[in-house]
Amino acid sequence: MPETTSLPEEALRVTPPHRELLDQVLDKWSLEVLNQLCERPCRFNELRHAIPTVSQKSLSATLRRLERNGIVARHVLSSRPVAVEYRITPLGKTLRHPVDVLLDWAGRHLPAIEAARRSYDETS
Repeated sequence: MPETTSLPEEALRVTPPHRELLDQVLDKWSLEVLNQLCERPCRFNELRHAIPTVSQKSLSATLRRLERNGIVARHVLSSRPVAVEYRITPLGKTLRHPVDVLLDWAGRHLPAIEAARRSYDETS
């Protein structure tokens, strides 16, 4: 495996605020929600149907976390009954490229990672 170039130590520091943010916006459900909202705004039940494995409680908590971090905006629609629509914010849209880069990296290296896992599991 080729060696990677050394990065300055500062570039690799992950502080508690960084870790908290990454945990909140890159977890399983957040990525699913962001994937849906990058396509178009959605109401809560549309998100539930688009992500059938998420529970109502988990989806609510995920949307609140993303809204708190400025990634998703909640918009109350003037309809009867009142409905809520969720939209990705301009800040949230800036996450698309870094997430795509990580997914591309994972896709390219998944065979090597799976081989390493098998090797590890066989010797452990």
